[in-house]
Amino acid sequence: MSGNGNGNGPSGGSGPFVLPAPDAERSPLTGWTRAHWEAVGRRWLSRIEPYDSAGGALPRLPGRVTGDGERRESMEAVGRSFLLAAPLIAGARGTEAEALTERYARALLAGTDPDGAESWPRGVTCRAPVTGVTNSIVEAANIAFGLHISRERLWDRLAPAERRRIADWLRHHARLEVWHNNWQLFPAMAEGFLRSVGEDTSGCTGTRNVRRVESWYLEQGWYTDGPEHAVDYYNAWAIHPYLWAWYRMTDRTATPDGARHLERLGAFAGSWADTVAPDGSMLHVGRSLTYRTAALAALWCAEISGVNPLTPGATRRLASGVLARFTAAGVGIAHPPELGWYRPYEPIAQTYSGFGSSYLAGIGFLGLAIDQDAPVWTAAEQPQPTERGPRTRVMPELGWLLRTQQDGIVRLVNHGSDHCEIPVEPTRADPDDPHYAKFGYSSHTAPGTAAGWTANVDGHLALLDAGGRASHRGVIRAMRVEGAVAGSVHLPQLDGRLLPGCSVVSVTVLDGDLELRAHLVRTPRPRPVREGGWAVADTSPLTTRTPGGPGTARTAAVTRADGLTATVVGLYGWQHAATHAERDTNAMGPYSAVPVLTATAGTPTTVLVSLHTLTRTAPTPTDLADLATAVRVEVHGTVLHAHWRTGPHHTLDLATFVPWDGEVPAAH
Repeated sequence: MSGNGNGNGPSGGSGPFVLPAPDAERSPLTGWTRAHWEAVGRRWLSRIEPYDSAGGALPRLPGRVTGDGERRESMEAVGRSFLLAAPLIAGARGTEAEALTERYARALLAGTDPDGAESWPRGVTCRAPVTGVTNSIVEAANIAFGLHISRERLWDRLAPAERRRIADWLRHHARLEVWHNNWQLFPAMAEGFLRSVGEDTSGCTGTRNVRRVESWYLEQGWYTDGPEHAVDYYNAWAIHPYLWAWYRMTDRTATPDGARHLERLGAFAGSWADTVAPDGSMLHVGRSLTYRTAALAALWCAEISGVNPLTPGATRRLASGVLARFTAAGVGIAHPPELGWYRPYEPIAQTYSGFGSSYLAGIGFLGLAIDQDAPVWTAAEQPQPTERGPRTRVMPELGWLLRTQQDGIVRLVNHGSDHCEIPVEPTRADPDDPHYAKFGYSSHTAPGTAAGWTANVDGHLALLDAGGRASHRGVIRAMRVEGAVAGSVHLPQLDGRLLPGCSVVSVTVLDGDLELRAHLVRTPRPRPVREGGWAVADTSPLTTRTPGGPGTARTAAVTRADGLTATVVGLYGWQHAATHAERDTNAMGPYSAVPVLTATAGTPTTVLVSLHTLTRTAPTPTDLADLATAVRVEVHGTVLHAHWRTGPHHTLDLATFVPWDGEVPAAH
């Protein structure tokens, strides 16, 4: 099995990159074994070598540089790739890891030498106005994590003076105050490692920081990323792994708090597994998605601690499926992992991401620290949870419904996570983020970004101004999840201002793989409204359809070459159906399109109801006609009756389903 790019076998160099032969007996579902993981891991690390510096601390990889400058980006490339090198070092036998150990010991010593030619920037407290580099605090945490994992083979072999140099650098960052989100764990990580090796930790606040993070717990293993309601992969690649390591480094795993975290870690591994499709495609939601395989870290932590609800065979199958999916797309093969998803695509990256940022994906290789004879590497693969048939996970505290479809697509109904804060202020831009603001996300689609985010068509109910500009969802003001029904309230905004007298109550009802979306729009004057379905992307223009005739009126569908199709059907209140095509606005491919419904919302309230589907097979004209009859909708005032052809019936009052205060900005 060959990957993309150049290299002389698994360890890099020149020539085609070739993976080990698949093992159909041990891994009948993916063919992947530990040897495949090691080959990919070494390949990723070998991609740094052509760009390395004399001391190893300042590699200058290709790619963009943030406002913090090249030295910070180079520090990230070392600190984050060390997350990958550390388990390779820890899990190797004999002298296999000696070269890696030497390489990273040399880089760490060069970077932490305050008077050296390759010294890294020392971080500053996170307080506006920021007067220096803050991301050094993040790398201190990553280095502490890596040192913990590889301690016996790296740290324990350093000379006392060398240990003091690295410890001084870590201690500086362990004493700094940081932003009130997952960053609370970064100085705690540095402190935890220092404590584990008997270093001075005076002036550190790790215990306080950990308690803050623990207070943000919701359910089923998930935390918000700070006091605001932002739920994302930071659970998987930061919150859980760093809490796991902190409790271990401070010898608190057996305490009541440590035991509670292990329980939460196990719950998270079980619920997070439902976000990964059988083909290895991960749910595309939340920020910092360029970290990719880092989302596997919490699963490995649960496995190491013995709290993983998945069997060893299912764990390796899921993890290998994810890594194989990214490897097949060429991630990290010809070049260092670039900003993007399956392909280089900078619009999904945050402003704080530079040329070394994507190597945080290396923490997802943590399983290589587990002995090669452990069951997770030797047991026969077993199906992962999403391969066991359709399922719906209800997550009331998150405001989420998670659906695994019959065809293997994983869909997320989002009525809870917004990554926003109140108040709305005209002095700053609308706080929305396309990876939080949509009503739906999936494992096989991505939201529109760049110009696609400006247009804000997909996954959104927008009120349009006179120029056709779309309102933003902004802060979710209230939410409710009851079984297969979820809803939320938002006050639409534009240019940092709430639209006077306007509000939108939105409710999603699931019936199998079908998704009904109902909206109660309040506006003091008639306004154009628009709703988009999923944005489907491809390497060539998509096929679009807006069929007419009985049973297909107000229907739109977009289909890519392999059959993946998003469809919307206007069931009540919608007047027109269309499709919207874009170019270079989607992480999944250069061409994308969205099925769209439009209408005019009257006063004082308007009810709009639509049916949404996302399927891996293109529907026939008959299929599209049948969709319109899949559910019969009746609306009486604000009360919705949905009669599904499969039997279920839902009755709900859109005005009361989501309890909220009803306060809207005064109309002019």
